[in-house]
Amino acid sequence: MSIKILVIDDEEDLCEILQFNLEGEGYDVDVAYSAEEALKKSLGSYQLILLDVMMGKISGFKLAKMIRQEMRLTMPILFITAKDGENNTLTGFSLGADDYITKPFSVREVIARVKAVVQRAGISPPITGKKLKTNGLELDVERKKLAIDGKEIDLTRKEFDILYLLMDNTYRVHSREEILDRVWSYDVVVSLRTVDVHITRLRKKLGEHGKMIGSRPGYGYFLNTR
Repeated sequence: MSIKILVIDDEEDLCEILQFNLEGEGYDVDVAYSAEEALKKSLGSYQLILLDVMMGKISGFKLAKMIRQEMRLTMPILFITAKDGENNTLTGFSLGADDYITKPFSVREVIARVKAVVQRAGISPPITGKKLKTNGLELDVERKKLAIDGKEIDLTRKEFDILYLLMDNTYRVHSREEILDRVWSYDVVVSLRTVDVHITRLRKKLGEHGKMIGSRPGYGYFLNTR
C-alpha cells in the first residue's frame, strides 16, 4: 500500500504533471479538476491533499473549510495558488493548511514539500483489512468503525484513533504526551487536558467496556483486557 494523495486543480495539464511525478516517487495519486468533482470522492481515504485556491464555484479556501469544519477531516492540506499576498497565505493557514506553494513552481519543489509534510505529520500507508478484537470490542481499521458485541458505535476520528492506539498496544501505558503526538500529530497545538476529555467521552460511549481503559496517575492510559 502507498500513501494516497489527491490533487485538486482546474488546470488538467498541471494535475497530470503532478500525478506522474508524485507516482514516480511511490505515492498513489488521484486527481480532481474542481472542488465539485473532489466532493464526489471519499475524501477521508486520502492522507494528503494538494489543493488549488482559484477554482470555479467552490474555491480551494471554501473546500478546505468544508473539509476541516464540516467533514472534520485532519489530513494535511497543501495549497497551490497563483496568489502570493500575505493575507492569502494567512487565510490558508487559518483554514488548516500545512504548507503553501505559489505558482509558478518546480515539480522538485512540490515533491520536496510533500515529503516534508509526510515526514512531519508521521503519515504512513493505510492498513487494509486489519481488525482488532478484544473482549467484545471489534475495531475495523479500514472502515474506521467500532462494534461492541456486534453493535456499531459512532466514534469521532480522534476517539477512534485513541482507541486504536490502546487496542493495538494492550497493557502498555501511553503518556498523554504520546497520545497527543500520535493522534494530534498535524493539528493545532492542544493541551494535555484535551486527552483526558476525549478519554472520558470514549469511556462513556463504550459503556461497561469503558472500564477497560485504565489510567496510572502521572503516567498515562492503557487498555486492560483481563
